[in-house]
Parts: sequence; structure tokens; C-alpha cells
Amino acid sequence: MRPGGFWVDGTLGAGGHAAALLERCAPDGRLLATDRDAETLDRAPRGLAGSGRAELVHADFRELPALLDERGARPDGVLLDLGVSSLQLDDPERGFSFRADGPLDMRLDRSRGETAADLVHGLAECDLADLIYRYGEERASRRVARAIVRARERQPLATTGELAAVVRRVVPRGRRFGLDPATRTFQALRIAVNRELEGLGDALRALAARLAPGGRLAVIAFHSLEDREVKHGFRALARDGFRLLTRKPIRPGEAERIANPRSRSARLRGLERLAEAA
Repeated sequence: MRPGGFWVDGTLGAGGHAAALLERCAPDGRLLATDRDAETLDRAPRGLAGSGRAELVHADFRELPALLDERGARPDGVLLDLGVSSLQLDDPERGFSFRADGPLDMRLDRSRGETAADLVHGLAECDLADLIYRYGEERASRRVARAIVRARERQPLATTGELAAVVRRVVPRGRRFGLDPATRTFQALRIAVNRELEGLGDALRALAARLAPGGRLAVIAFHSLEDREVKHGFRALARDGFRLLTRKPIRPGEAERIANPRSRSARLRGLERLAEAA
């Protein structure tokens, strides 16, 4: 990364990546940062908004191509960190985690859309099982769905703790990383609520097409479904005037995993636009 230029952080989160980008492109580089969570933008580090070089916009990263077209801008680099931020995970009121009891929400944008509770109570058992299997890769999805339906018939499942307890009763604890039995079901509901995979491949292609010559697109994924979309999308682009920067995803080292256990599943892939790209 060089000083100057125009850079994009499509998933602002806690603002760490955006702050690093702004620092590296000083003194006159510009940054566009977006996030679909308006509350995240409200908590953005003061140095971003106060720098005079950063624009913060409440938008999903899939809206970035249109935002770039509106500005007539071709970025030198785009970063997407597709994971849920620690700020969201650690807030019980957001309902992403079962570590602390909270409402079954899971929406990244709380101003719109169905909640996890809506899905848990509104889906038929077979549809719920399919969702948990598809997005959570949970082998016991039918058993989990059956248990959820039986539980909701007795009384509504209102909190993350109540749902997690239902799942734990029918799914054995995994050996890998001591995985909590409820993890895959929560992942599935979160992906479905936020439509995280919907349009991801199209967005990557559209963003790559808008890069300046020599510009780079970097994506951090946190589960295999997302990473698969990124991998296939990047490989297709590599046959059309782009260069893969990562033949295999870059994973965090041991020191980083110890310092930040949530990074253990992160996978970074990068792509560069060649001068002759169409």
C-alpha cells in the first residue's frame, strides 16, 4: 500500500482496518468506509470522521458498486471483512451469541428485516432443518429442528439462552476447539437473517471491475461457505485479466490465534487488477 490514492473498507466494524488504511495512505489518501450496521457507524473512532479524508456511509458492501459509480471513483484497494465484529458479538442485546442471554435478534441492521426469532417460530420443521444444514453445516439439523419445534409448541423461544439450551440437549459437544453444540445452529440463523451469502459473488465481480489498474481486492471470510464463494469468484476473475495474490487463503499464525481466539477461523484472499483487465 502506498501514500495517496482512494481506498475502501466495505465492512467498517470497530474501525481498526479503516484506521490502518487511513494511516497508510497519509497524508492525502482518501477512504470510503461503509457498514450496514448504523450503530457501528455511530461508534466509529473519532480519528476517522475527523480526519477530513474519510467518508462514512450507512450501506451494505453490496451497495458499494453503486456508491463508487455515483462518485465516479475507481479505488486503489477494497477490503471486506465478512465476519461479525466483536462489538456486535459482545453485546447481548444484539442476540448473536449464546455466551450471554439476549433477545433472538441477530440482525446486522436492526432497522429492517426478519429476526432470528421470526425464523425460529415461523419456519416449518423441514424448512428449519434445511436452513440449519445448508448454512450451519450441522449434520444433526433434523434433530435440532424437531427439538426447536417441540420447544416452541410449549412456549415461545425468546432468548439466545433458551435456544442454545434446546440445541445442546440434542447435539453432542464437538471435539474441535471445544465447539459448543449450539454454534452451527446460531451461525445458520445469522447467515439466513442477514442474507450473508446472497449476492456475494456478484458483489465481488462488480467491485473487482471497478478497481483502478493495479488495484487490489482483499476479503476476509470466517466460515467455509463464505470462503468458498470468494475462492470460486476470484478464480473466475483470474481468467479475465486479474491476478490471484493468494493461491491458498492466508490463515492467522499461532501468536495471533492466542492473542485473538476469534481470528482462528479467518481466511484472507487477495486479487489484483492488471492494467489490461477488461
